[in-house]
Amino acid sequence: MPAPTPHTPTDDEESVYKDYVLDVRILECRPPESEEPQYRFEAPQHTSVTFEDPEMATLYADVYFDTNGFQEDGTGERGVPPEVIQAGRDTLAAYFLTMTGTDLNWVASFYGKKPPKIERYVASVRQRAREIRSNVVEEGVA
Repeated sequence: MPAPTPHTPTDDEESVYKDYVLDVRILECRPPESEEPQYRFEAPQHTSVTFEDPEMATLYADVYFDTNGFQEDGTGERGVPPEVIQAGRDTLAAYFLTMTGTDLNWVASFYGKKPPKIERYVASVRQRAREIRSNVVEEGVA
């Protein structure tokens, strides 16, 4: 998978920030009302979700792959998709990190852990997501 190339989109312009298997991608875009680029996660049958930080957008994509895909629709404003909950503590921690208003310290406090433990959770999710995407390519599903 090629590394994302730095690109600053102009108003109303979109470019692919990161392309994944199975028609999943992150677009870099700059809405007219924003001075900074935003990063929109897109996947088939999934509501588009936009992030200010590309790191959170890619983490969200990793959670998506780690859960074999999930739907945000119907979870409500503060709900968590059942697939994320069922995937385990590390996946849920990574998902929480992608939510507006949370950060590493908030998630660590929520779990009663120290931030390095949450970072290890995130590393595990990212590793599993890489393995899943690699397996998709190897099996020729992409």
